[in-house]
Amino acid sequence: MTTLYLYPLWVRVWHWLNAILFLVLIASGVSLHYAGTTWLMPFATARILHNVAGILLTLGWIGFVIANARTANGRHYRIRPRTLIGDLIAQTRYYLHGIFRGEPHPFHVEPERKFNALQQLSYLGVMYGLMPLLILSGWGFLFAVYLPPTLFGLGSVWVVALTHVAVSYLLVLFLVTHLYIITTGETVFANLRAMLTGWHRADSSSTSRSESS
Repeated sequence: MTTLYLYPLWVRVWHWLNAILFLVLIASGVSLHYAGTTWLMPFATARILHNVAGILLTLGWIGFVIANARTANGRHYRIRPRTLIGDLIAQTRYYLHGIFRGEPHPFHVEPERKFNALQQLSYLGVMYGLMPLLILSGWGFLFAVYLPPTLFGLGSVWVVALTHVAVSYLLVLFLVTHLYIITTGETVFANLRAMLTGWHRADSSSTSRSESS
């Protein structure tokens, strides 16, 4: 059994704060969307929580992007074009078939590469695609009075609202998938433990996997 230090302190702190903020945004966002429902939080409370959490999420995302650009953690997000297609096919086959038959994981965690090909694409899409859209549409809501009357030929508030809701649903889907995938490590809690301690444990005699961010 070998251990690899894959998650520095700043990554772990950002990860858990981001998770908490996202849960607050989900709860407050649902309460705003279905305002008046008795078992949800009051509209005024939800609005304040949603705005504060959104601002903090924005600051956290900016910090993540800067830190990824200035630290070694950014290397894990660099795609390897030459092997990308083959890696994607192998990883997809494993998740759809091999994992249920006890086959060895096709990806081996290394100090220079903690994500498999599917993880890289999903995290890149989430952190550099969906998150900016969520943040921009959220700020558009916050300062809706300053929006132009129309965007792309449609009412600007309607465009912002549709974008915000659609991206939110996609991120919730990612969260659910993420929660499932982290249980597929060598033990159910192995990947969770790694994100708490920073150390990923791997069996040196076989392939291993990492599913955290």
